[in-house]
Amino acid sequence: MDALELARWQFGVTTVYHYLFVPLTIGLVFLVAGMHTAWYVTGDERWLRLTKLFGKLFVINFAMGVVTGIVQEFQFGMNWSNYSRFVGDVFGAPLAMEALLAFFLESTFIGLWIFGWDRLPRRVHLATIWAAAVGTLLSAFFILAANSWMMNPVGYRINAEAGRAELTDVGAVLTNRVLLVTYPHVIAGCFIVAGSLLVAVSLWHLMRRPAPDTDPAWRSALRLGGVVAVLASLVLVVTGDLQAKVVTETQPMKMAAAEGLFETESPAAFSLLTIGTLDGTEEVFSLRVPGLLSWLATGDWRGEVAGINDLQVRYAEMYGPGSYVPNLPVTYWSFRLMIGLGVLTTLIVLWAWWAQRRGRTPTSRWLLRAALVLPLLPLAANSLGWIMREMGRQPWVVFGQMLTADGVSPNVSVGEVATSLIVFTLIYGVLAVIEVRLLLTYARQGLPDVSPPSEEELESEEDRPLAFAY
Repeated sequence: MDALELARWQFGVTTVYHYLFVPLTIGLVFLVAGMHTAWYVTGDERWLRLTKLFGKLFVINFAMGVVTGIVQEFQFGMNWSNYSRFVGDVFGAPLAMEALLAFFLESTFIGLWIFGWDRLPRRVHLATIWAAAVGTLLSAFFILAANSWMMNPVGYRINAEAGRAELTDVGAVLTNRVLLVTYPHVIAGCFIVAGSLLVAVSLWHLMRRPAPDTDPAWRSALRLGGVVAVLASLVLVVTGDLQAKVVTETQPMKMAAAEGLFETESPAAFSLLTIGTLDGTEEVFSLRVPGLLSWLATGDWRGEVAGINDLQVRYAEMYGPGSYVPNLPVTYWSFRLMIGLGVLTTLIVLWAWWAQRRGRTPTSRWLLRAALVLPLLPLAANSLGWIMREMGRQPWVVFGQMLTADGVSPNVSVGEVATSLIVFTLIYGVLAVIEVRLLLTYARQGLPDVSPPSEEELESEEDRPLAFAY
């Protein structure tokens, strides 16, 4: 492997690892805020207990996400200096907004929420978790604005002398049509992850303690998580359809690769299964639904969809000799696995929802086994969606403007990249073990006791140092 290949692997490993924490953070903070609001409005202690338990899980996940996100940003200057120099003027605006506005908003108010129990007025304390939740949405928006510019560059001009892109219209960057369909799709993916976590934890506790010993709070959490996950799956279907049409217009090669479509067709069939040659240049066998791809890509059952071979010829004429075909197996299967895992997640959630209807206690061992892997399914689907999005853009790092091979740092050696790749991978492996152990430990402990302390406990607390709010 050369430095370029190793740099791509390192960015892929760190990005996928970092993104494991992002959807749970964004989705779970809103569910915690909702449970906190339910307690504030009703005074029902079950919502307070749920808030404190899942608030713990949220804080652990948020901390890990911050650590891994910082490492990811360092790579732009270390391994991808040519890319950073080219896009820096454009990326500076949305990333500065994310850091100065969104990140400081969420981190500040998360701190106030953690340590504000019994120290802030109840209404102010509730507002802090909602402010943190809004901050996560803003952070996702600005980061996706920068990423969407790589897919569909807008609002810029090329300074030939400086050899870089320069921002001319920040409004165009923040209203990029790729961003406008990607953002709700990503946020819906976050909510299905968080809803699945609530369902899995609640189902595990329900099945461990059969009625009448079952805590009713777990049923409330399961219903809430189930509603959120199912609604999120419906939003994913709608926004996924919108994304397919925009991708067909802005990056037709990505759509053709995701469908294994080698020749231009009108109408175009949707591929349920396509097997190609080892070099990925020809189709050997396929199982297709007639006309479905035309409708997904164009909104017309007889619409024309460009194939890989025709697009390769077109791109070679536009951009010069070379292959402009992404890795077909990765693009094709990541797309299908993303959809398949999303559907499987929804089915398991509906199964759990049905099994506890009208006060019933689920008893199926298969449902319990499904619950144990349930949170991992939408997480994997989210990661596969990003792999498809990024790998399908190859060989471009900025579509139509900069090849990935031209973005790597020219003075970074193979040994340097290999060393950092190995070190980061080992560190991330350790962090993964810590994260999983912490989440499992607190999830298994169940709901905390929120009964008011006795006078003796209050007196003993006066001599203790400040403790964690939970």
